[in-house]
Amino acid sequence: MLLCLRIFRAGPSCQSCGIRELPVLRGTRAANCSGKGRELLGHADRIATTHAGSLPRPEELLSLVMAREAGADVDETELREQVRTAVEQVARRQAAAGVDLLNDGEFDKAAYFTYATERLTGFVEGVSIAEATAWMGVAIRDFPDYAERLMTVMAPASGIRVRACEGPVSYVGHDPLQAEIATLRAAATAAGTSSAFLSSASPGLIAQGAPNRYYATEEDYLTALAEAMRTEYEAIHAAGFVLQVDCPDLAMSAPAFDSVGDFRRHVRMRVEALNYALSGIPAEAVRMHVCWGGGELPRTTDIELHHIIDLLLAAKPAGLMVMAANARHAHEWQVFEEARLPEGKYLIPGVIDIGSNVVEHPQVVAQRLVRYADVVGRDNIVAGTDCGFGPVAGMSAVVPTVVWAKLEAMRDGARIATDRLWGSGD
Repeated sequence: MLLCLRIFRAGPSCQSCGIRELPVLRGTRAANCSGKGRELLGHADRIATTHAGSLPRPEELLSLVMAREAGADVDETELREQVRTAVEQVARRQAAAGVDLLNDGEFDKAAYFTYATERLTGFVEGVSIAEATAWMGVAIRDFPDYAERLMTVMAPASGIRVRACEGPVSYVGHDPLQAEIATLRAAATAAGTSSAFLSSASPGLIAQGAPNRYYATEEDYLTALAEAMRTEYEAIHAAGFVLQVDCPDLAMSAPAFDSVGDFRRHVRMRVEALNYALSGIPAEAVRMHVCWGGGELPRTTDIELHHIIDLLLAAKPAGLMVMAANARHAHEWQVFEEARLPEGKYLIPGVIDIGSNVVEHPQVVAQRLVRYADVVGRDNIVAGTDCGFGPVAGMSAVVPTVVWAKLEAMRDGARIATDRLWGSGD
């Protein structure tokens, strides 16, 4: 059985959907400032920086990854060496750009969700990328000319192998996982840091991308996924890395639902599955990435954060990463004027837009960070990006040189924000 979300008394009914909400905690601004975000990174007197995961892949490595994805006979020894070299280089590059909590760029993954089904039993090929991203068709149906453009943008994704569940799920990805862990450990050491995170798909994200054709109910499917992925989550934690659980399904698939109430029930079930899978890991060792889909989109159908914030805050991870830079979500810092962070949680607002090649001015980054610090406390903020720069291999909207300029702008903006927030000496 899934762990129950009913950890609070029932709150007032949502006026949009009529169902009972979990209460959003209210109170004085910036209360309960535990400083978990900075404490985790070892920084007690400044705004630290990180990002959401994927970074531009070197062209030679990208070719090998996509060839493997297409079923070509790829020399695995050569591929592993290419990954090892590229991850070491990108770790050094992140450190030089001022990224405090860095990662492996997700270089060995063709897509942020499909890799998981390769590490699980019960999945077979035969699902189109269009079926796996059906929500997107609803999100852009009012913009047929944009839909035509998107088909061109998504062309590289046509070679991504998407699978469906047609048998019992269990975890068998120990070898690739341990290789991933060893590669990141060596790269972080070479970059001179012990602060690193590793991304892993949430049960809900896997369920969204890989249709269930075996389990009797959605809850049964999510429970099986949670049981299986627990192995990966606990291994990442045991390796000493921060575990980032990717949970875009908790926001981006909303356009496919008929009402806010229907989507809240969808989110609630997935948060329960996630909490179940994380039951053996301390909350402060985990952060969750929630987004409304990466890249450039009209976003007129994006669900408002205030409709789901109580459910997101009921999830176990101490860190919550949300979109905050793109034009559709830049106003949502206001949600936290009412939604008080529970004790022990911290926020990673995206201060860099990953759907645009415009490099943010450091002053803009600083303004965004100070705005969030004003409502949740300076001790509960880590600077981040809206999403990854290449969650699907070959589909980054931002060119590599601009990616690094953006990360440097985040570093500089975090320094400005630090001066403003700690400059008085308090």
